[in-house]
Parts: sequence; structure tokens; C-alpha cells
Amino acid sequence: MGLPVRFLLLFAVFIPAITVAQPTTLSARVAITRNGRAVKDASQVVVWLTPLTGITTVPHQSPSDIPRMVQKNKKFVPSLVVVPVGGKVEFPNHDPFFHNVFSMFEGKRFDLGLYESGTTQWVKFDKPGISYIFCNIHAQMSAVVVAVNTPYYAISNTRGEVTLANVPPGRYRAEIFHPDVAPETLHTLTREITVNSHDNSIGLFQLAESDIEIAHHNKYGRDYDRPEPPDSPAYARP
Repeated sequence: MGLPVRFLLLFAVFIPAITVAQPTTLSARVAITRNGRAVKDASQVVVWLTPLTGITTVPHQSPSDIPRMVQKNKKFVPSLVVVPVGGKVEFPNHDPFFHNVFSMFEGKRFDLGLYESGTTQWVKFDKPGISYIFCNIHAQMSAVVVAVNTPYYAISNTRGEVTLANVPPGRYRAEIFHPDVAPETLHTLTREITVNSHDNSIGLFQLAESDIEIAHHNKYGRDYDRPEPPDSPAYARP
């Protein structure tokens, strides 16, 4: 005896519903211009999706997932890191002299104090926001840590391609960040999107770089001292 027609129709409706509920991999693209001309390197653009409905569970950061922002040759490498809220960033000193990493502006405020070559420090970023990172000794050193309250984030590659994996269906707020784009411009690029299995692209983000620089003093609110020559004792020790 065959199955009733009503049961077959319900079964046919149920199968697509299961398919739609599966997480999907999304793609986005960013294009950057400067003074009206396209910039070849479209990396360093952070894209993240914050759910507008339901409860967002930010995964626990395991020790192997802690990113490192290395101090080397008086630079932070890499100069941009993204972590989920509650995540840590490690700041190892690989230079043959002291550093003093601090952030006294928006985002996480901290001061790691002086620490020598071969040692390291950690910072926990316990709230969402943009943290501008500096060294109290070397004015040219700067970096950014972006803490997001969502597990769905990625950084663009040099071609401006962004891939966000395992995003469940639903409504999201898409936001972006780039260190060389004015905050007010970034705010205008925020958009709401709907994620489903029929469209895996969240579109193109067009950014215009500006000549803005994060003007900063040292952690005491004063101008930096004149740099010492490399052979000066003050260069190796505070």
C-alpha cells in the first residue's frame, strides 16, 4: 500500500526546510581607492557579522588560538589582529631592547610596562571595540586590535576577498574596519543582510583611504623624547 498523498506533500516541504537551516560560507569583496585611484593591496579590511536575532555564542579561545602581535625591528607584526570578545592577544618582545606596550584611547585600556627582550605579555580584550596599540618608547610603533562580539569575522586578502565560514541563516548587521579609513566613512558602510542558502555573497564594500593619522602622545600624555642613536646605552636599556 502506497503512502498517502498528503504525507508525501508534507515530506517534500520538510526536506527544503532542513537544507535552508544549514550554516553556509559567505563571501564578500572590498575595493579601496586613494585620491580617486584604485589601491592594489586591498588587505587589512575586517568584516564581521553580528546577529540581529537570537543569542550569539562566542566560542572559547583555546591557548593555540591566541594570536601573537610580535615586537620586531621596532614594529608590531602583524599590525592588525581580530579576536572575539574575551579573547587574549600575546605581545612577545623579539627586539634586543625594552618595549612598553600600551593603549590609552578607545577600546581596551592597558599598560604593560617595560619588559625586556625574550619576554612576553598577554592582554584580555573583554569588551567589543577598536584598540589602538602603541609603544611608550618608540613613537613609530602602532597597531590595532579589533574585538568583536561574534564568531563570524574575517580579514580581507590582498585581492580584497573575504570569506566567512559556518554562518547560520538569519538577519545580521555587517560592519567593516580598515586602519586608513575614517571612522565616519566606515560607519556609513554598515548594512543589514539576510543569510540564506540561495545567495552566498554579501556584496562589495567600497572604501576610500584618507590621510588620517592617529595622533598620539606617550602614555603620560606628553610628546615623545627625541630618538636615541642605535649605539646609545639608552637605546638598549631604559
